Amino acid sequence: MASVDLSVLRRVAPEWLEVVQRRARILQRIRMTQPIGRRLLAADLGMTERVLRAEVDLLRRQGLVQAHATGMWLSDEGQALLEELDQALALMEGREQLGRALSASLGIPEVVVVAGDSDADGWAKDSLGYYAAVRLRNLLRDDDVLAVTGGTTLAAVAQMMPGQGGPRPVRVVPARGGLGENMTLQANTIASAIAAKLGGQSIMLHVPDRLSEDTLERLMAEPEIRERLDEVRQATVVVHGIGDAMKMARRRQLSETEVALLCERGAVSEAFGYYFDREGRPVYAMTTVGLRLDDIAGARVVMAVAGGASKSLAIRSAARAYRIDVLVTDEGAAKGLVAAATAGTAPAAAGQAADTGHRNHQGRENRI
Repeated sequence: MASVDLSVLRRVAPEWLEVVQRRARILQRIRMTQPIGRRLLAADLGMTERVLRAEVDLLRRQGLVQAHATGMWLSDEGQALLEELDQALALMEGREQLGRALSASLGIPEVVVVAGDSDADGWAKDSLGYYAAVRLRNLLRDDDVLAVTGGTTLAAVAQMMPGQGGPRPVRVVPARGGLGENMTLQANTIASAIAAKLGGQSIMLHVPDRLSEDTLERLMAEPEIRERLDEVRQATVVVHGIGDAMKMARRRQLSETEVALLCERGAVSEAFGYYFDREGRPVYAMTTVGLRLDDIAGARVVMAVAGGASKSLAIRSAARAYRIDVLVTDEGAAKGLVAAATAGTAPAAAGQAADTGHRNHQGRENRI
C-alpha cells in the first residue's frame, strides 16, 4: 500500500480519520467479544449508548454487523472488511512505520504494533492479545510443540485466540511451573486454554516455579518430572511475556536482599527466570523448573508479547539479551522505544544484538 500524507487529507476533511477510527474500534471490539450487548459494548468503548446506537445502526445498514437476541456479531462481510481495514489503519496511524523502525533498531525481524497503550487504555491489552493470537495461529505448524509462559498478557492471548480457522493439532506446554498466584495467570492454565482454542493437546507441569537447589535435584530424579521437562525443552515455538524486573520480583516474593541486589545491579527486565540490565546482560538467575534461555536457541520461532509505555525499557533490554523473532507490542511501548532510540540510546544492530545475547547466556548465571 502506498504511503499516505494524512496532513493533506485532514485539511480537506479533518473529521474523517476520527470517524473511521471510531467505527473500526466498534467493529474490532465486537470481533473480539462477540456476541456482545450494546450496553456492555458502550461501557467497554467509553461511549454513551445513544452515540453507539447510531453508529451500530449505520454499520448494520452496511451489512457489517448482525444483531441477535444474544448480542451483536460481525457478519462475514464485516469480518472480511475489518481485516482489510486493520491493514489500512496500521498505515494511516503510523503503526506500520513504527514496526519497521523498531525492527531495525531492536534487531527483531518482525515487529507488530497494535493501537493503544496497555497501561492507560482498558481495551488495549485485549487488542494486544488478539493480534498476538492471530499471528501465532498463522505461524504454527501441525507438528509444533508450543511453549507458553504465564502472566496477564499471555492470559489475554489465550482468551482472545480465535476459535475459527480449523484445528491445529499442536502440543501446548507450560514454559515453567506456577508462581503460586491467580490460577488464570499460570502457565499451566494458559497452555490448557490455548490448546483448547487451537484443537490441540496440552500437558501440565505440576511443580512450583521457584525451588531450592536441593529440592530441584530431588525433583529431577523423578522420571515423570524429567519426561515432562524434556518435552518442554523441545519446544519449537515459544511465546512469552517480558516482565518489568521490580514488578516480577514482587510477584515472585523475592526477599529484601534479592530485591536490593537487583537494584544494585540495575535489573530492568525479566524473562524465563532471568533478570537483565539495560544492556541485556543477565544480572541474576532464579533456580526454576522450565524453559531456559539456552533452550530457546533450538526453537523455530520465539515470539514476545508485551505492551504499555512502562514496558519500553524492559522490551529494549530483552531484545539485547536473547533472540526474539516476532515482537507484538502496542503504541505506548513502541513510541517509548522510538523516543529512546532518537535520544541515542537505541539497542545494538541486529548482528550485534544477537552476538551480545549469545555471549550473555553461554551457561553463565549470576545468583546470590
